[in-house]
Formats: sequence, C-alpha cells, structure tokens
Amino acid sequence: MGVQDLVRWFLPKDDEFFALMETQGQVLHRAAKVLAELGTGPAEDISKRVQQLEHEGDGILHAVEDALAKTFVTPIDREDIANLANRLDDILDKTNLTARSFVLFGMGKPSPAMQRQMELLVACAAELEAALGHLHRGKFAELSESARRVKALEKEGDTVFRDAVAHLFRDPSIDAKELLRQKELLEDLEEAVDFCEDTGEFLAHVAVKHA
Repeated sequence: MGVQDLVRWFLPKDDEFFALMETQGQVLHRAAKVLAELGTGPAEDISKRVQQLEHEGDGILHAVEDALAKTFVTPIDREDIANLANRLDDILDKTNLTARSFVLFGMGKPSPAMQRQMELLVACAAELEAALGHLHRGKFAELSESARRVKALEKEGDTVFRDAVAHLFRDPSIDAKELLRQKELLEDLEEAVDFCEDTGEFLAHVAVKHA
C-alpha cells in the first residue's frame, strides 16, 4: 500500500470530486437528450441548448482542476480523477460539435440511422451517469456492469454506422454532396458513442484498481 493509499485509509472521504463528476455525468446525459430532439424543432435552437450545457460542463471541469490543485489527498488517484473528468468533457464537446454540424451542414432532420445513433448516445450517457454514482458509493460490481452495457451499446452503434455508410455508397440516387454531408454527421455521432465506450472502459479499470 502506497503512502497516499495509507493516508486515504485514515482520513475522512472527500466527496467533492465524486459530486463534481456525478454532475458532469448528469450534464452529459441532458446534452445527449437535447441532441436527440433534432428533427423536432429548429436545429439552431437545439444547438444553442447543447452549447449551453457544454459551457456548463467546462465550468465543472475547471472546478475539478481547481480542486485537484489545492487538495493533497484525494479519494482515488488524482490522475484517475483528472483523466475521467477530461474524458467526460470530451464526450460533451463531441456532442456539442455534432449539434453544431447539423446546423453547419443544413441537416434539419436526421436520417433514421442518425436518430438511432442519438438514441444510443443517450443510453450510453445514462449508463455513464449511473456508473459515476456507483463509483461514488464504492459499488464496483455495478460500475463494471454499466461499463459492459456501454460496450454493448457501442457495438450496436458500430453496426448502425457501417450499414448506414454502406447504404449511402450503394444508393445511386444520392449525389456526392449529400453523401459527404451525411457521412460527416454519422461519423460525428459514431465518435461520440466511441468516446462513451472508452470512458466506460476507463471506469471499469478504476473499479478493478480500487475494489
């Protein structure tokens, strides 16, 4: 057992970091749900709402960084806290970029494949939010199960993405401009779900490390 681990054993647990990361998970879940509203209203309005949540997420990340700078003993390794907070922020940034891309490319209504990808992103965000709560309460078995569910959702997302891109290239009625537009948006959504899987795997690693 290292010095930090020994000190943690005797000191009261500081819940500040867990609370901040749980809030990050909540904001991410909300942003994913707002993104999934694309097609139900003006894309510009939805993009603005996602961007507001992304700004909120930036503020939480800065709070984590400030807390790390002034805290000697952390409830789990400070590198894990910093890594996890940044991974959550990366997903939120990608979600915001996707919303902005819909506006930039003038895609008012998502395709069925894009809609399914957004549903998968919402599901992944919900699992990550739950996993962060499990981390806070030391429920590492439940955390690992959430991570496995995120991985399964990402695999479905891979299938949706590949099938959608294959359809774009096979359909002779789709011109090159439309193909590139849709492919770009499909890739943005695919990357957002991929980031969720990476974060889920990292959470599972943290669970094994601290169980």
